[in-house]
Amino acid sequence: MKLKILNLEKSQIYFKVFLTNEYQKICSFAAVMDSEKKVTPYKDSSLNKKEQVEKMFDTISGNYDGLNRVISFGTDIKWRKRVLAKIIKHKPASILDIATGTGDLAIKFAEKSKASKIIGLDISEGMLSVARKKIQNTDLENKVEFIKGDSEALSFNDNTFDAITVSFGIRNFETLEKGLSEIYRVLKPKGLFIILETSVPTKFPFKQGYYFHSKVLLPIIGKLFSKDKVAYTYLSESASIFPFGNKLNNILQKIGFINVDHKPQTFGVATIYTASK
Repeated sequence: MKLKILNLEKSQIYFKVFLTNEYQKICSFAAVMDSEKKVTPYKDSSLNKKEQVEKMFDTISGNYDGLNRVISFGTDIKWRKRVLAKIIKHKPASILDIATGTGDLAIKFAEKSKASKIIGLDISEGMLSVARKKIQNTDLENKVEFIKGDSEALSFNDNTFDAITVSFGIRNFETLEKGLSEIYRVLKPKGLFIILETSVPTKFPFKQGYYFHSKVLLPIIGKLFSKDKVAYTYLSESASIFPFGNKLNNILQKIGFINVDHKPQTFGVATIYTASK
């Protein structure tokens, strides 16, 4: 009798272990699927992600700068200054700023660097029109050019730019690897590539604070002050599943970039990545 009870208990233990292992496998699979799913601004739209992103930024371009300052509590300015410092140290003659948006970083390059060729590229004409107005009737009109373009099909020759930057833009690429491959193609050998992108803090209490800010506060602010009620929900969702840290480093290395490194900013809510060719 005792032997039967022992065998029964042993079977129950094995079954619990089996269920635990299967549960962990399911959770891991779900996490992978979640990280690989494509988040788009408009769930019911027949447009592809690229077209949706263009439409979204055209809509929110008018108050994009102001809302950015509010949502990031002004810290995005500090992060951009660090990107600027790295660019100045590299001393590039030519700079491409992809997903330039309203042009803040490209304009800073024109003001502070000695580059003779500076191009700000974006898919949204609405954002670009705001950028062009910022330099209208100033000396910077001859120093920086804002053009509409597709980051995944760049209209430049191989090995064109000494430095390329993307700030808060690569998570909007339709196909991440395709966009990064295009950047690699037009970057000169020994050129500098910098990404500034949102990331998710991993330590308590910053992780919890980040989720409250991104999942609750950011969508509310967006709905109250933005013309596009879903835009800031999309920006929050896309940031939460986008690969960051070593995961993005590995993708960059797979494309062919060398000297890949990353530095978390402000408790990990953003990260600056640097790479070369």
